[in-house]
Amino acid sequence: GIIVLGGSVDTDLSAAHRTPVVAHAADRLFAPAELARRYPNARIVFTGGTANLVSTDAREADYSAPILENLGIAKERLILERSSRNTWENAIFTRQLVTPKPGERWLLVTSAFHMPRSMGIFRKAGFDVEAYPVDWRMGGRDDLLSFTNMGADGLGRTEVAVREWIGLLAYRLMGRTGELLPGPTKD
Repeated sequence: GIIVLGGSVDTDLSAAHRTPVVAHAADRLFAPAELARRYPNARIVFTGGTANLVSTDAREADYSAPILENLGIAKERLILERSSRNTWENAIFTRQLVTPKPGERWLLVTSAFHMPRSMGIFRKAGFDVEAYPVDWRMGGRDDLLSFTNMGADGLGRTEVAVREWIGLLAYRLMGRTGELLPGPTKD
């Protein structure tokens, strides 16, 4: 199966304009289309409700489904998890929804910067998944110390990094991940 974490569609803008508005991380929507062609028997789960503190009827899964269908994924293959508000709930609700069987292979599609926290959370939730990172923000280790000419780009990267580091620490302190910096499993 293929699990796609939300985070691409802006639900408020989508609701206001009555059409899906992809704000960022579009690779999270493109990659499942390619994976669906590569694995024609795989179930495809899009997991994403709303992160809004004040709940609305706008759910990311509802706006992402037509995009995925337009990219060639048959509606019958899509399973929508529309209640989750964060990555912990993505893992818990998706696991309950698909009830993975021993020996099944599940790919987790999310942004590369979000993958360590996501893998740790899914492991802690008892859902064995394989990382399929997308939405790369840098080319490799050489980019760690490179600087950009665009101040806003640098600030944006810093904001994403700080948010993920705070998320890793907070989820570790809450017991929602078993390690501070989850990495590949050692088989």
